[in-house]
Amino acid sequence: MPELPEVEVTRRSFADAIAGARIGSVTLGKPLRWALGLDPAQLVGRRVAGVRRRGKYLLVDLDEGAGLLLIHLGMSGSLRFAPSLPPPGGHDHFEMVTDRGVLRLHDPRRFGAVVWAGAEADPVAVKLLQGLGMEPLSDDFTAERFLTGLRASRTPIKPLLLGGKLVVGVGNIYASEVLFLAGIRPTVKASAIGPQRARRLHAAIREVLARAVERGGTTLRDFSSADGNAGHFQLEANVYGRDGLPCRACGTAVRLLRQGQRSTYYCIRCQRA
Repeated sequence: MPELPEVEVTRRSFADAIAGARIGSVTLGKPLRWALGLDPAQLVGRRVAGVRRRGKYLLVDLDEGAGLLLIHLGMSGSLRFAPSLPPPGGHDHFEMVTDRGVLRLHDPRRFGAVVWAGAEADPVAVKLLQGLGMEPLSDDFTAERFLTGLRASRTPIKPLLLGGKLVVGVGNIYASEVLFLAGIRPTVKASAIGPQRARRLHAAIREVLARAVERGGTTLRDFSSADGNAGHFQLEANVYGRDGLPCRACGTAVRLLRQGQRSTYYCIRCQRA
């Protein structure tokens, strides 16, 4: 599943190129998780003002009064933006042709979505965005606010990070890597993490996600950015996907356990508490 680093990498790979573009046509393929919310023809003639990100949603702002598009990549989706693209296939579900290029959503499993809202305060946008936690790469993500959130939860730390209500974007791969870097066992209750370890975990979240963005995200199967480039973060993972292999820090065999049907990788020696 594309997580925050992959979505941010996608945004950066086409945001500047599409800014100011005039929409010439919008074509829909098979239905996605949610309906677009308006006749695609109503988008024709509008201009793209810019592309932002909130959590794992891309927010494509249109010119004044035209609203915005909220794009989610789902489990297997990816965006492409290029001057021209081959004819759409069976897994291409949204295509927006502009005078600066073609933006296309490819999603084999169809858990992604493209939703129009008149404004970010509209009920449809509020419903999708209101439950999202702090942005980990923003100034709002402070160690103090993070510690307060940890103290309020008796959930094990790994599932809490995955939930996205305290902090967004720490997906399964990155949660394992973050906890390894912070030296915290994935099964420990969030409320049991004291101030010093919380600050260490806070710093690890920022460091791992920033590094993942720099490496172009993680490509395990088919993720690529909007310009077609694959990610490389997976090549330097310390524990994720390394069950039975020696820990890069101490040599102890990396272990695998299941938490809420998700795979968790950790080092029993480096993550003692």
